[in-house]
Amino acid sequence: MASSGIKPDQVLDCRGLLCPLPVIKTNKAIKSLAVGQVLEMLATDPGSKPDMLAWSRQTGHELLEVEEQDGVYRFLIRRKV
Repeated sequence: MASSGIKPDQVLDCRGLLCPLPVIKTNKAIKSLAVGQVLEMLATDPGSKPDMLAWSRQTGHELLEVEEQDGVYRFLIRRKV
């Protein structure tokens, strides 16, 4: 599924979870990373795409990539703060 050359420092599997759990778990996981590190989050909830876009704007973390393949949404997020 990885299409970019960015290698995540941590992978968070939120497949099967519904809103707001993917955002809550992402928010917790990103805090465990150092500034500049990348988190990959996988989700199956279609609502996770707008949720993650809004979360990124609100928190200041950089959403590097969003893709969907076979019902799985993949987000690459760089910790900025």
